[in-house]
Amino acid sequence: MKKLVNRFMKDESGATAIEYGLIAALVSVVIIAVLTTLGTSLKTTFSSVASGLGAS
Repeated sequence: MKKLVNRFMKDESGATAIEYGLIAALVSVVIIAVLTTLGTSLKTTFSSVASGLGAS
């Protein structure tokens, strides 16, 4: 039984999968934040252009 517990404690393959999952989640959050900011900026730009075209 002690050998089984020691082998389980030394096995790190699950930790690697969790780390990759956390990295993927972090990248997803960054991408969403950038796209949200960029989307707001583009909306402002297109609204400005539309107003300029409509006013002339």
